[in-house]
Amino acid sequence: MSTFEDLSSLLMVRGADELDHAGGSLYVHLHRVAKRLGSLGASDTLVLAGLAHAAYGTDGYPTHLFDWQTERPVLESVIGPEAELLVYRYGACDRETSWRDLAEHRTVADRFTGTSEELGTEDLRDFVDLTIVNELDVLDNDAELAPKLGAFLKEQIPRWQSLTSPAVLAEAQRILGL
Repeated sequence: MSTFEDLSSLLMVRGADELDHAGGSLYVHLHRVAKRLGSLGASDTLVLAGLAHAAYGTDGYPTHLFDWQTERPVLESVIGPEAELLVYRYGACDRETSWRDLAEHRTVADRFTGTSEELGTEDLRDFVDLTIVNELDVLDNDAELAPKLGAFLKEQIPRWQSLTSPAVLAEAQRILGL
C-alpha cells in the first residue's frame, strides 16, 4: 500500500466518511482537495497534507478526527513529520488573526496554544496553497456559502498572490474570474 492509501484507510477508520461537509462527506472533500493539489503540481508532502488537512479540525470546521494534544504522533507515523506539521498548522490557524495580512506579517497564530509562528517562504507557500485549494473546493461544493466565500476570496487572493504558487494562483484567478 502507498502512503496515500494508508492515510485514506486511516481517515475511513476515523469516520471521515460519516461527517458532513461541503459537497458530501469530509472524506470526499479531503480527497478532492488532495486531487486538486496534485493536479496543480503540488509536492507529495503537500498532497498528503491536503488529504489530512482537517485531521485536527480547523477554525472553520471544528470536528476533528485526531486529538492534536495526544495523537499527532499517530498521524506523523503515516504521513511523515513535514506533512503532519503542515496539517497541524492548518488546523491550528486562527484565521481571523492570521489570514488578512498574512503577506505582510508571514505569521500564523495558533488557536490551540495561543502562540504565533513566522513561516519561511516554502512553508508559507504550502500553507497558502493548501488554504486556497481548500476554500476553492468549498466554494465549488457549497451553494449556501458560495456568495460570501466567493466575495472573500476575490478580496483575499490578490493579497496572497505573492505567497502562492503560480499554478494555484492561476486556478484561483480562473475560478474567481480575477
